[in-house]
Formats: sequence, structure tokens, C-alpha cells
Amino acid sequence: MKSTLLLIGLGGAIGSMLRYLTTGKIISKMTIFPVLWGTFAVNVIGCLIIGIVYGLSERYDWFSPQLRLFFATGICGGYTTFSAFAYENAGLLQQGNFVTSLIYIFSSIAVCLLATFAGMAITR
Repeated sequence: MKSTLLLIGLGGAIGSMLRYLTTGKIISKMTIFPVLWGTFAVNVIGCLIIGIVYGLSERYDWFSPQLRLFFATGICGGYTTFSAFAYENAGLLQQGNFVTSLIYIFSSIAVCLLATFAGMAITR
């Protein structure tokens, strides 16, 4: 358990640093809403990476469970939590749980926005 947590933590640190570098690079290139483009880019890249990791691990069994945790939970989790959200919804859609997926998508967005505003209100 301790080694798994360390592996995820190391991946998370790497993902966070990569997010900072990627966002900085995108922001320096954009003139309209640069921060939004940076966040958008890391979310899309993170979703692509988590899809590749899970796709390869399911098809070829290249990744041990620990290595999958390192890449998906650690690096992708540190890079963006949106990748896990997208992967979970992809699973729901593949299983035919369309209504559950739509509820999850819209409630996540709405509740997270409300929580953000609540957190900001608490600090005022």
C-alpha cells in the first residue's frame, strides 16, 4: 500500500509539473483568453493520455496495475482531474448508461460551479 501511494504521488508530482509547463507554453502563445486555452489544452491532452493508457493496458496488457496507477491516477490525475471524469463517462456510455452519464456530466458541472462560488463566498 505504501509503495502504491508513493508511486501515485510521484506520478502526481510529475503531472502537476507538466501541467504548469504546458499551460505556461499555451498561455504565452494565445492572446484571447490565454488561461482558458491553457486549461482546455491540458484537459484534452490528459484525456487523450488516459485513453491511450487504458486502451493499451486493456488490449496488450503492457501495464501492470501499479504502472497503470502511476500513469492514469498519478500523472493524469496531477495533470488534470478532468481525464478521470471523461474516462468514467466514456465507460458509462460504452455500457449504454446514457441517462446516468448525462446526469453525471451536468450535475458535476453544475455542482462544481456552485461549490466554487460557495467557496469564494465563504472567504469573503
